[in-house]
Amino acid sequence: MGTRSKLKDYLERKDCFTRRKVISIPEFYVGSIMAVIVADPHAKGKSSRFVGICTRRGGYGLGATFVLRNIINDQGVDICYELYSPLIQKIEVLKLEKRLDSDLKYLQDALPEYSTIDPNMVPIKHPPGKPVPVNPIKVQMKPKPWYKRWEREELQGVDFSILSEEKLEHAKKWWLPIYKRMDLLQHWKLPDEVQKGIKKEVEQHEITLGYDKTKR
Repeated sequence: MGTRSKLKDYLERKDCFTRRKVISIPEFYVGSIMAVIVADPHAKGKSSRFVGICTRRGGYGLGATFVLRNIINDQGVDICYELYSPLIQKIEVLKLEKRLDSDLKYLQDALPEYSTIDPNMVPIKHPPGKPVPVNPIKVQMKPKPWYKRWEREELQGVDFSILSEEKLEHAKKWWLPIYKRMDLLQHWKLPDEVQKGIKKEVEQHEITLGYDKTKR
């Protein structure tokens, strides 16, 4: 991994400042309900508007992104936007709030009502100077299969009542400290039982190969 380029960072910051002179980028968090208008040559009026709940934020500088989710015609729709994309014409926060978790990707496995936002929602103004409220809601999950074993994540905004106590206790063994959550070795490390099974298979294979060589 190389060092960061000061020149590249400077040029990116300059581009970000220039972009902010053209479009107002409001304060928002994961859990906020937003509306985004983007240029679309195939849409009527050459622009399209999408309303949804912000489920993820990532990247930094010119690479900053955010994801909006909504249920359209009984189908979950997730759109990832580049925050500084020149295609974005307007970003509007309809309801400013936070959630208990910093990533709401699990909403794709939650019941649809937790992702359904009225496209014609009237904006709710946030009182200036007041702290951003935290929505304490705990979403109900759909029956398995899920995109991921969410019970193994240390999530605060999910109700896992559909799972047995035994499964929940087993899932807690997978909880990791914050400094280990992004450690790829921890994610790909095999349990001891699996390692022993693989070792036996290798030994048996080596014995078979040795037998064949002596036979020749």
